[in-house]
Amino acid sequence: MSEHILVEQRDGIVWITLNRPEKKNALTQQMYLDLSAALERAERDSSVAAVVFQGAGGNFSAGNDLHDFLAADELDENSPPFEFLFTLSRLSVPVIASVEGVAIGIGTTILLHCDLVLASDNAQFALPFIHLGLVPEAASSQLLPLLCGHLRAAELLLLGDTIDATTALTYGLLNKVVAQDQLAATTSALADQFAQKPVSGLRATKNLLKQPTEAVADRISREAKVFIKALHSDAAREAIAQRLHKKK
Repeated sequence: MSEHILVEQRDGIVWITLNRPEKKNALTQQMYLDLSAALERAERDSSVAAVVFQGAGGNFSAGNDLHDFLAADELDENSPPFEFLFTLSRLSVPVIASVEGVAIGIGTTILLHCDLVLASDNAQFALPFIHLGLVPEAASSQLLPLLCGHLRAAELLLLGDTIDATTALTYGLLNKVVAQDQLAATTSALADQFAQKPVSGLRATKNLLKQPTEAVADRISREAKVFIKALHSDAAREAIAQRLHKKK
């Protein structure tokens, strides 16, 4: 890892901190490479229950570092930013985002690939691609309408205006808004909840949630296969035994 991406693993949770506060954690090509590597390690580690994204210095991320982007060689789908997005989208590990301050561009579109998103009451969100003559990335042109409806998605992507945390919560981009001085504690408490769950169950459930829409009967069949396999696992048997013991 570079000094701009800090990774710490404790109690089954991988904490990834964007650590470029002097640039409001704007992302460079190298930071994307480091993020992909950290996520791939977390995915391979069967003890990891969740990954938490957070930013240093009071901001989540100001998006891409435009100077770095302009200086980079010609971009394609194998370039670091897109490789990171592919890696993030394929994760079976649950992902939590803890957002304060600015979340601009990919600082917001990352959130569409997270499973739970907490934000402080001073957080601000913007998708200003249109102002730069660019188009949305991270599948946001598909995921955002699914999340908040076409009209709100069009407002965010075609106007590129900034919205506050309360509006983002109303739009369905967030799970909860908390006071800025409570964000760290609230995030830690949420991570602890994940750490106490069977990892195999968390990952299998996330995989089901990310499956494409299908007929109800097909989904019942898909779930049944996963359910039966899980029922015979050591993790499920231990969890069921503990639950039954508590009821005595």
